[in-house]
Amino acid sequence: MDNLDTREWLLTNGLGSFASGTVADARTRTYHGWLIAALVPPTQRTLLLSHLDASLEVAGQVVALGTNFWGSGKVDPTGFKLLRSFELNPVPTWVWGDNNWQLSRQLVMPHCWAGGAGGASNSSFCSRTLIQYRYEGCREAILKLRPMIGDRNFHHQQKAQPDLQFSQLVGQQHIRLQAIRPEQVGTPWQLRWTQGEYQGDPVWYWNYHLLEETKRGLGDREDLYSPGYLTISLQPGAAVTVEAKVGWQDSHLPLSSLEFEQAVQAEEQRLSHIFKLGKQGEQGEQGRNPKSKLWQQLLRAGDQFIVYRQSIAGPTAIAGYPWFSDWGRDTLIALPGLALTTQRFDLAKGLLRTFGRYCRYGLIPNTFPDSGAEPLYNSIDAALWWIETLGLYLEATQDWNFLAEQYPVVQQIYKAFTTGTKYNIQVDAADELVSWNDPDVALTWMDVVIEGQPITPRRGKPVEINALWYSALCWASDWAERLSRDKVADPVRLSNQARRYAQQAKQVRASLQKFWNPTVDYLYDLIEPGDRPNAQIRPNGILALSLHHCAFPASQGQRVLQLAKHSLLTPYGLRSLAPDDSEYIGKYAGNQQHRDRSYHQGTVWSWLIGPFIRAWKRLYDSEPVPFDSQPLLEHFEQQVCLGSISEIFDGDAPHTAQGAIAQAWSVAELIRHWDDVKL
Repeated sequence: MDNLDTREWLLTNGLGSFASGTVADARTRTYHGWLIAALVPPTQRTLLLSHLDASLEVAGQVVALGTNFWGSGKVDPTGFKLLRSFELNPVPTWVWGDNNWQLSRQLVMPHCWAGGAGGASNSSFCSRTLIQYRYEGCREAILKLRPMIGDRNFHHQQKAQPDLQFSQLVGQQHIRLQAIRPEQVGTPWQLRWTQGEYQGDPVWYWNYHLLEETKRGLGDREDLYSPGYLTISLQPGAAVTVEAKVGWQDSHLPLSSLEFEQAVQAEEQRLSHIFKLGKQGEQGEQGRNPKSKLWQQLLRAGDQFIVYRQSIAGPTAIAGYPWFSDWGRDTLIALPGLALTTQRFDLAKGLLRTFGRYCRYGLIPNTFPDSGAEPLYNSIDAALWWIETLGLYLEATQDWNFLAEQYPVVQQIYKAFTTGTKYNIQVDAADELVSWNDPDVALTWMDVVIEGQPITPRRGKPVEINALWYSALCWASDWAERLSRDKVADPVRLSNQARRYAQQAKQVRASLQKFWNPTVDYLYDLIEPGDRPNAQIRPNGILALSLHHCAFPASQGQRVLQLAKHSLLTPYGLRSLAPDDSEYIGKYAGNQQHRDRSYHQGTVWSWLIGPFIRAWKRLYDSEPVPFDSQPLLEHFEQQVCLGSISEIFDGDAPHTAQGAIAQAWSVAELIRHWDDVKL
């Protein structure tokens, strides 16, 4: 592996903590590190252990195994030239070697939350990473490991400053570490190891260059601190294990040499239990082979986004790694793929219940802050996606007791939308369509705001919002009718509600024809205030065709799909704007403002391939989906973040991957439509 391979890997632990880096072992992002701990799950993510700088002495010759980019432009050392192989599964594994020796390194981040497997309680909320080195050779070798550490917010870089000190308390095969600043102490954490001699040798390493941050126009220099180094004599076949762990508890206990293998086995057992993986050759649910390598990788990828949120004491989903937290809209859109297709019904139920519990003003939170703060309700569609996803859950499970429990939330959403709520969200009495009007926010999924100005302002009546509204009314009518038959409460009142919802849905269906644009055979993206139609070709028309209840006739839907196939469809998803639009931006590049301006102006969103497939199967059920999955599957297996799918891609060919390296709804839609895209 002579080339410096900057593809990335990712480990997570169910709390929002993660570890990530590159195949070549060089840090290229602010977000690269081996222990980035969510101190208040899944937030307050803090880099503690960046990495262990390793060198190996064999027969008097010392070789440095690390690779670093420096602000001077140098790459030093160049350990990547000795890297013989890298494997992702079952855990990230590097093998360095020369003529007469070989050294492997493996990392595992033990999963911390039993609730991720459908349970209700945590086993241990202590984030930790285990690292194991194993030596093979003809003679004894000496391995030297130097911890490179920090104590910083994972969005920021660390700088060596006089007021930043690190304390270390050295014990028997462990050290306790903590950053100290004026009037502030950092996170206590520890390193333990199974063998070796530790020598304190405090030193700063200045001016690491983070190349990916340079591309993003952000801070790109980092200083790391090293408290000392560990020296281990290794006979051929011997191994050493190191643990980085938040907190100082149990630091006096020796680290077992079996703990690494036990952690790997525990993770395999956890995933097998969750996804009910059978023996080789057995067929899983829906005819899937549970031992299919690619399918299992997809399941692993989806599981990485499911985390525990301390402030709500329940499950949520990280929108994307490495920099996103959990968002309501993203979670609800991803839920069918992450939890329904995979039959994690307890997880789906827990997510729906949690979001329903926090319904306020008829809105579902788009963001949950930490404990004691008010959730943010800056989304018009999260509440409607909640109803749509609840419907899909009920269809899959027939859990009508859960419907009875959640039906008051449905009523609360309906009442708020019809009578009016925050951001001037309300149903227009003239046509029964949902509108909103607040110039300072962006409430749909096209949600970028720069200096108080939405980049894709969609005030008025967005097409997908009103398609969701129609579907919600259809669901509500069906549910009220069912509950009236089951005599859950007042059957007469419920029956009257069912008729009212059905009548309103009929009116909305008729009014949705306002969105038909016969000039181009597509749907208007938006009816702006003053009844001005916006004729931009965007994928929101495809979203409108993909919902469980669709208001548009097949004749219109087929023409919409044909134009989307021609203008929006790419090998990695749908463009957010047609290329012939004057506002189209084909490349997502530059500093943050440039990138934000292009975010929804032509950038390809991978998750949108799911709605396209659903709409196509509904309207062209006898024709194959016109989507070649090979490029997307190659991206999943071999590009950017190995074993995951990027958030976005350039609108222009070759559609370079951009944005977050692992995105929940991108992975979720591939899981959801595996039977439609698999090779």
